[in-house]
Amino acid sequence: MDYLGLDDEAFIRKNVPMTKQEIRILSLVKARIKPDAVIYDIGAGTGSLSIEAARMAPQGTVYALERNPEGVSLIRANAANFSVGNLKVMETEAPAGMENLPAVDTVFIGGSAGRLADILAVVTPKLKAEGRIVLNCITVQTLMQCIEYMRSHADIYAYEAIQVQISRLQQVGPYDMAKALNPIYIVTCWKK
Repeated sequence: MDYLGLDDEAFIRKNVPMTKQEIRILSLVKARIKPDAVIYDIGAGTGSLSIEAARMAPQGTVYALERNPEGVSLIRANAANFSVGNLKVMETEAPAGMENLPAVDTVFIGGSAGRLADILAVVTPKLKAEGRIVLNCITVQTLMQCIEYMRSHADIYAYEAIQVQISRLQQVGPYDMAKALNPIYIVTCWKK
């Protein structure tokens, strides 16, 4: 791996959501990815997080799950663009298809289509003892669903949550003005 935090502009995006560089970096650090990790990226969007994770786990495998056909196409194009060979793309709406995946070290959840509890129910028995789940929550509802799930499974999971607000300076004439990106909650969960 050359470096962490590929430029957003390096990804083919179109109209599909993408995890921005600063959020990717924090999510990847929270995930503690090992070189031989098995990783799921659920709601993978353009594959930006999948690709960075695949670069961190060159002897591992990343399973990018995405329900949007345009997103699936973009993940494949971005994987080819970055010469990532250890990424497998699945066109599916999670948790469908997850039952056949191998035990997992790291799970990223960027989109759940309102099925977060169902997804976590499938992930829980597959998550290895040292494994981690990292959720990027854009909405408060998703954040609360995650926290409620973790609290109702407090015998299994511990978690932490942070809220991140990124602003980038944008030149406006002779001035530099802060342009805010959407705030994101990053929830990291692990088995006790």
